[in-house]
Amino acid sequence: MKAVVMAGGEGTRLRPMTSSMPKPLLPVANRPIMEHVLRLLKRHGLNETVVTVQFLASLVKNYFGDGEELGMELTYANEEKPLGTAGSVKNAEEALKDDAFLVISGDALTDFDLTELVNFHKEKGALVTVCLTRVPNPLEFGITIVDEEGKVERFLEKPTWGQVFSDTVNTGIYVMEPEVFDYVEADVPVDWSGDVFPQLMKEGKPIYGYVAEGYWEDVGTHESYVKAQADVLEGKVDVEIDGFELSPGVWIAEGAEVHPDAVLRGPLYIGDYAKVEAGAEIREHTVVGSNVVVKSGAFLHKAVVHDNVYIGQHSNLRGCVVGKNTDIMRAARIEDGAVIGDECLVGEESIIQGNVRVYPFKTIEAGAFVNTSVIWESRGQAHLFGARGVSGILNVEITPELAVRLAGAYATTLKKGSTVTTARDHSRGARALKRAVISALQASAIDVRDLENVPLPVARQQTARGSAGGIMIRTTPGVPDSVDIMFFDSQGADLSQASQRKLDRVFARQEYRRAFPGEIGDLHFPASVFDSYTGSLLRNVDTTGIAESGLKVVVDASNGSAGLVLPSLLGKLGVDSLTINPGLDESRPTETGDMRRSGLVRLGEIVASSRAAFGVRFDPVGERLSLVDEKGRIVEDDRALLVMLDLVAAERRSGRVALPVTTTRIAEQVAAYHGTQVEWTTTSPDDLTRVGGDETTIFGGDGRGGFIVPEFSSVFDGTAAFVRLIGLVARTQLTLSQIDARIPRAHVLKKDLATPWAVKGLVMRRVVEAAGDRFVDTTDGVRVVETDGRWVMVLPDPAEAVTHLWAEGPDDASAQALLDEWSSVVDSAGR
Repeated sequence: MKAVVMAGGEGTRLRPMTSSMPKPLLPVANRPIMEHVLRLLKRHGLNETVVTVQFLASLVKNYFGDGEELGMELTYANEEKPLGTAGSVKNAEEALKDDAFLVISGDALTDFDLTELVNFHKEKGALVTVCLTRVPNPLEFGITIVDEEGKVERFLEKPTWGQVFSDTVNTGIYVMEPEVFDYVEADVPVDWSGDVFPQLMKEGKPIYGYVAEGYWEDVGTHESYVKAQADVLEGKVDVEIDGFELSPGVWIAEGAEVHPDAVLRGPLYIGDYAKVEAGAEIREHTVVGSNVVVKSGAFLHKAVVHDNVYIGQHSNLRGCVVGKNTDIMRAARIEDGAVIGDECLVGEESIIQGNVRVYPFKTIEAGAFVNTSVIWESRGQAHLFGARGVSGILNVEITPELAVRLAGAYATTLKKGSTVTTARDHSRGARALKRAVISALQASAIDVRDLENVPLPVARQQTARGSAGGIMIRTTPGVPDSVDIMFFDSQGADLSQASQRKLDRVFARQEYRRAFPGEIGDLHFPASVFDSYTGSLLRNVDTTGIAESGLKVVVDASNGSAGLVLPSLLGKLGVDSLTINPGLDESRPTETGDMRRSGLVRLGEIVASSRAAFGVRFDPVGERLSLVDEKGRIVEDDRALLVMLDLVAAERRSGRVALPVTTTRIAEQVAAYHGTQVEWTTTSPDDLTRVGGDETTIFGGDGRGGFIVPEFSSVFDGTAAFVRLIGLVARTQLTLSQIDARIPRAHVLKKDLATPWAVKGLVMRRVVEAAGDRFVDTTDGVRVVETDGRWVMVLPDPAEAVTHLWAEGPDDASAQALLDEWSSVVDSAGR
């Protein structure tokens, strides 16, 4: 059997280490990762190997040659352009067409028993066998579900936490029969998991999953790269280490000179012909490359030092990576998580702080204090996106400098000359940050349409009118000292998960585009934004019957930007209205839960005393809506969703309703009664937006005051929901309390449980296992349905170390019992 080693990746997340070196050549314990892979193949009798190359292909070919030094036969298949995981193997079809073959990545460190994998493949008579393993955090990998016989039931590429229902992931190691090439188109990008495997499963072809025991680490980040070194030194992975074990865990390669007065605390590795002087201290998990000089008084701990590096006297290296041919001068200090590229000079007594990236061929002057990456004066951070875009404390976590870098990264994902729409709420912090964002966009060759202070739905609508994207800055709902920087796509919707990851990657690499002087973007301020918005709204939403109904409504603008739209809108609707809190209040750009509640109570009093048909209260940015009925009673958000659903479905009598899977199943009864059907979505707003944009969708909502009016837009819009509600009430001649009374009561309870990140995947696998033969819905997280119709849903939080649980039953007691039962399952798995 032959093997294919995929060695064409750029390893962008590992820059600057991979700026001038392909990822498979990165050394682990002073030997390229790919060499460890090739030696594993040889141990299992896979001596004939095809290597697929693309990025810096000549370096890979020059290093390994024809494989003679390893006792192997190596040939190469060169990609002129990236072809994906399947396309690159298709490129080597001529050498693989006669027999089954094994596919393995050239940049993942493993000691799996490949012989057992091949035997499993043959025993099952599989067309494809996918090698699987269990990991604590499955987010960066493709999840694979297999049945008791090992047959694959489902693939899921790079899931969100809401899609995690197992910790069994695809390692990218496969055994395949040559017939699989019939499903791979030549010379175009094709992926195994995303394109080929779903088609094979659709046709009922035999695809099996083999859960391997042993070590596997996808060396895709700086953290995993340093971890792989430590794991090799700790003996956690079965690979060959060159040299002699001087004492337990202390490895010295041939020709290395280590002075007897040097302090060595293993496990550690010192490469061939390295020189360590007296008084130097090298501590655990440090790897010193070939021809490295470590001068007296130097201290290295958990440091990975590539070849031909000079480390000066009394320098201090902790948890960092240093590229080849770099000089670290006297008393320099490099902190945990920093990465220094190839052929750099770090001057005397300089300090490079943690997580800083210094790209190749840079000079750090003597005595410099470096706390931002040295590329072209820019710096990155790890995880960007949360539930509301990029959020944090104003001027602590979200600073003008960060806003500039974020906007620069966003601009880099767009074409030069594109237009981006910017907007903000009425807070001073948002105003200051928006100015920083605008300057960064213009400096990146992006034209800017600045709306200034507008409601969030207006910003989305204006973005969708010819812009490549949009940025809205607002105060975080309920957190007055924090801000959210929200990014929109060309339709005005939140960026998809894929687009967020793209922006994340550009931001992490810190390689931002800069415009030439003649390319600086333009800035203009569109006129009549509110007239345009209200005109479009009234043209698209049915307002018949309103003027004749004599309805009276009370509208609370919450001293926010929603009040900017209301004057012209209410006048054109011809409705008798009373508006309260219309003015902007910079000191209250958001409201806490208690403030919102007290505002609704006050609104209820005014509605009841003025004998209005109902009252509405907008959130400060006009995105969400709360209701009060004609008696002044607050209609809770989950009931408001059912009331709106009942009204819309009764009038339309057909179509789909988009609701998140956490919504009560009473909604299904209401929809079905009126001849409509529910399309269940994930809890992610962008998924609701996706379904809301379908032409058959008549309504959408999230049960937290967010409503979608598809005939106008596919995003949450409080003003559009208000206009639609007035029309529906006017035409139905029923009060909100009458509509509410005819809808059954729901009994949905919710609970949050603290769950360490490292066990989230395990928790979800245990939940699926505990479900047994019961129906399991994996639209978002895992929803387990009992035979009597009760259900519980378990969903990992994407941003916090928390797992959310919902349970619904015919009454609160049965829902609580179900919640308690599954809380214990989650708790036991998380311990």
